[in-house]
Amino acid sequence: MNERKTLIAATLAEVALLVGVLAGYLIAIAARLRSVSSTLGQVTFGVRAIETQTAPIGPRLRDINGALEGVAAALQDVVGESAEKDSTATGGGDDAGTIESPGDLPRPTT
Repeated sequence: MNERKTLIAATLAEVALLVGVLAGYLIAIAARLRSVSSTLGQVTFGVRAIETQTAPIGPRLRDINGALEGVAAALQDVVGESAEKDSTATGGGDDAGTIESPGDLPRPTT
């Protein structure tokens, strides 16, 4: 009978030790996740700040592109080539990849 009580006590001690170790690991994982969450919050804040600071670039780029198209047309007139010949050789006329507004920029998903 005494041996049975010893085995029961040993089993309960092992279970308590196992629960303690698992609780320790879960607490460590929770602390790491809190740290990662904090870092991600800072990164998100930084990305939004960059988005806000670079928002005026879109309209300015349209102005610059318009001016550059005028310069390109003037240079083609000087060289003597037509704009149509150049645009077909480079696959011109396709507006894929152009940014028309800040809404066309990719946004991070949260």
